[in-house]
Amino acid sequence: MKILVCISKTPDTTAKISFTQNNTKFASDGVQWIINPYDEWYALVRAIELKEKDPSTVLHLLTVGLADTEPIIRKALAIGGDEAIRVNADSADPFYIATQIADIARQGGYDLIFTGKETIDYNGSSIGGMVSELLDWPYISLAVKFDLNGSVATVVREIEGGEETDEVSLPLVVSCQKGVAEQRIPNMKGIMSARTKPLKVVEPVAAEALTGIVSFELPPAKAGVRLVPADNPAELIRLLHEEAKVF
Repeated sequence: MKILVCISKTPDTTAKISFTQNNTKFASDGVQWIINPYDEWYALVRAIELKEKDPSTVLHLLTVGLADTEPIIRKALAIGGDEAIRVNADSADPFYIATQIADIARQGGYDLIFTGKETIDYNGSSIGGMVSELLDWPYISLAVKFDLNGSVATVVREIEGGEETDEVSLPLVVSCQKGVAEQRIPNMKGIMSARTKPLKVVEPVAAEALTGIVSFELPPAKAGVRLVPADNPAELIRLLHEEAKVF
């Protein structure tokens, strides 16, 4: 069996966010980059667990990005995986990215593709569905449990108000979230071996970007705390009514 895990680079959640070029581009200077947590903690780790259960499994990692994503790929390789592929392209358009992933999957003859449920910077939740459509494979989203028996997968996914259990044959695309696996930290052996694991760089296939970023906007700054004396409830009611618009 061949598994492909999609990895993306995102800003650390503690990074200070700002924009440049008239608010059309994210300012990356001084930002600490990490593996998207849904990709790392859940999609990648569940794939590693499957490989540990069946050592004949081939596990590859894939990212669409420029050379600055390679430290992130190496960290992912340190957690687990046989080799990595980087599509040498820079795009935030989901269809463009999904097209690159689907092309690699088609060429590589993979049986199973794992993605995180979304990236923590764009929160799009769209890549997995697009990849499955391009490949004409089944797609199951929001997986909280994934088991494999031969070529048949049993997937428990989160739905509104509960959970749903699905059974489907490979090939398959699955987006993963909390519950499907437990986070792992790279050990020294993994870190050392990641330095020599293959990292293949390929050029992107032609694809049209269907969306573009018009502008970014930060949320409004939080207002300061207003203190109201305990003996003046009328003022509190006025503030709630006129400024907070509570009632």
